[in-house]
Amino acid sequence: MAINQKRTGELSEGLILANLLSMGYSVSLPFGDNQRYDMILDDGSHLLRCQCKTGCLRAGVIEFCVDSVNNRTGERKVYVGDADVFLVYCHALKKCYKIPVTAEVKRTMTLRLESPKNGQTKGVRWAKDFEFMPS
Repeated sequence: MAINQKRTGELSEGLILANLLSMGYSVSLPFGDNQRYDMILDDGSHLLRCQCKTGCLRAGVIEFCVDSVNNRTGERKVYVGDADVFLVYCHALKKCYKIPVTAEVKRTMTLRLESPKNGQTKGVRWAKDFEFMPS
C-alpha cells in the first residue's frame, strides 16, 4: 500500500499514542475531526490538548509544520490557543518530542540534533531537550 501524507500523519499519531500509553498516560481522543487537536493527554494533574505532527529529518534538524492549511481556501492557521503542545514523531529516529505551542514561529519549527555550522547557540531548540519517550 502506498504511503501518502495523510497516511504518514495517521501512522505518526498512532505511534505517538502507543508511546503515551506505554508511559502510563491516559489519553482521550475527540469524536470527529473538527477539533484543532488530535488527542487530550491526562498526566494526572493536567489535561493537555495535543496536536500530533510528523517530524522530517533534514540536515541535522527535525522539521515540522506548526500550522494547518485549509485545502479548500488555502488559508493557513496556527494552533496557538487551540492546542497546548505539539507531539512530534520522527520516523527516521523512531523518537517522539513534546514542544509547547507558541506564537513565536509562523510556519515550521526545527529541533536541532547537531551544532550549527556558524556556531550559533542562542535561540537554538535542541531536540534532546524535548524528547518524550518511554523509559
